[in-house]
Amino acid sequence: MGRKLSYGMAINEALHQMMGADERVFILGEDVAKMGGDFGITKGIWEKWPNRIKDTALSESAILGLSCGAAVCGLKPVPEIMFADFLGVCFDQLTNNAAKLNFMYQGKAHCGITVRAVQGGGIRCAYHHSACVESWFMNTPGLVVVCPTTPYEAKGMLISAIKSDNPVLFLEHKTLYNVKGEVPQEMYEIPLYEAEVEREGSDITIVATQIMLDKAHKAADIMAKEGVSVEIIDPRTIYPYDKDTIQKSVAKTGRIILAQEGPKCGGWGAELSAMISEDVFEYLCAPIKRVASLDSPVPYAPVLEDYVLPQLDDLVKTCRELMEY
Repeated sequence: MGRKLSYGMAINEALHQMMGADERVFILGEDVAKMGGDFGITKGIWEKWPNRIKDTALSESAILGLSCGAAVCGLKPVPEIMFADFLGVCFDQLTNNAAKLNFMYQGKAHCGITVRAVQGGGIRCAYHHSACVESWFMNTPGLVVVCPTTPYEAKGMLISAIKSDNPVLFLEHKTLYNVKGEVPQEMYEIPLYEAEVEREGSDITIVATQIMLDKAHKAADIMAKEGVSVEIIDPRTIYPYDKDTIQKSVAKTGRIILAQEGPKCGGWGAELSAMISEDVFEYLCAPIKRVASLDSPVPYAPVLEDYVLPQLDDLVKTCRELMEY
């Protein structure tokens, strides 16, 4: 491909291209218009389409309520929730309105909104701006939860999400915004619901998302020097997730680590662990392991944030434990 964009600019390009391709697409949220968003992700859109990008009041419930109504009327809203921690404010609109509409009307009416929200720790944003929230929404049938990791994924999956008639929660990690990678200039789609095998291996499988994926690759490099071959899977869509790819990998390696940034209790790693235990238990030659943050809000002090969040050393230690089992 050759051309490199940052994760943030890949999302920006996807928004520009979808705005140009489909006049039903519009954007709304706090400071998204003239300012271009708190992280600059909607930069340049107001200048091109001033009537299709709207600044809103500081009310997440109003943002999502308006979006749901517009989607039912045939538009394609792309609301931004500045920090994913505040999705709790509009939880009812997302889980009771958007997610259930397709089912209630047998697909004759739908709520095709794509909710962009910024999540994750790592930049010292403290308790109310650092959560990873995938697991809050995995128990909501009808809602698609997407966690892109690379700039290539971010652009292709956002385009797929906006084109979908399903409500999609598109979670972007703030520490990835400046990470660069190869991204085609043309519009392209990456299918939802399909995991990606990032690295082939034979001894251990690591399933990891967003910033944990980079830690997984670094852990795999360390373990390779010790003669251990690590396979890495990026689930990309957290719900509904790609069972088949994960199960095939477990059948091959017999060992698995589920690496999530969010708290361990009730996380997406717990769901995958249950699925593996139920469906492919006979292939395991060691216990399923989860590497996650402590069951604590993310603190402000750098030393405490690093203590709470999962680190590379945690992954490496867990790999060694599995090989010694």
